[in-house]
Amino acid sequence: MRTLISTAFISLDGVVEAPGGEPGYRNSGWTFQDVEFDADAYEIKGREQDEATALLLGRVSYQAFSPVWPGMVEEFAGYNAMPKYVVSTTLREQDLVSNWGDTTILRSLDDVAALKETEGGPISVHGSATLNRGLSDAGLVDRYHLLVFPVLLGAGKRMFGSADKDRQNLELVESESYSNGIQKLVYDVVR
Repeated sequence: MRTLISTAFISLDGVVEAPGGEPGYRNSGWTFQDVEFDADAYEIKGREQDEATALLLGRVSYQAFSPVWPGMVEEFAGYNAMPKYVVSTTLREQDLVSNWGDTTILRSLDDVAALKETEGGPISVHGSATLNRGLSDAGLVDRYHLLVFPVLLGAGKRMFGSADKDRQNLELVESESYSNGIQKLVYDVVR
């Protein structure tokens, strides 16, 4: 069984929307505005790219990343080379870009569960707030890689939903604090 890793930049109050400056959002770019850059805090991002063997995205994140990431040859060489899976009920094959390698559309969380049953290494989920909430609620996430930023955003899409579900315990397997106030928290989901 493959490990599904949800990775996110997250505010202290749980917002994951538009961390990198995506246009049209109230708090767009909050990861670099007023937060001093500390390269050590981003070490986990390089490690994720080296360890992952597939990239899983929701439709909105796919449509945001696919025009940009293929051109970021140095920054995202690993992600650009690996297979991608997009969970969407509306995306069509003709909507996929042709310069970002193998991309498969999955139509449901059941399809994600079936993907996890295949042979291979870790699957990394980036962005994709709605997808992340669904994966979490369905019990499909195995690990969380969180970079928690010292900011309260109030409004925005959140990492975790408010579904009435059974309690889920997490085991802290790695943590570190950085000079700029960012916290790295890596949790395994306890089964």
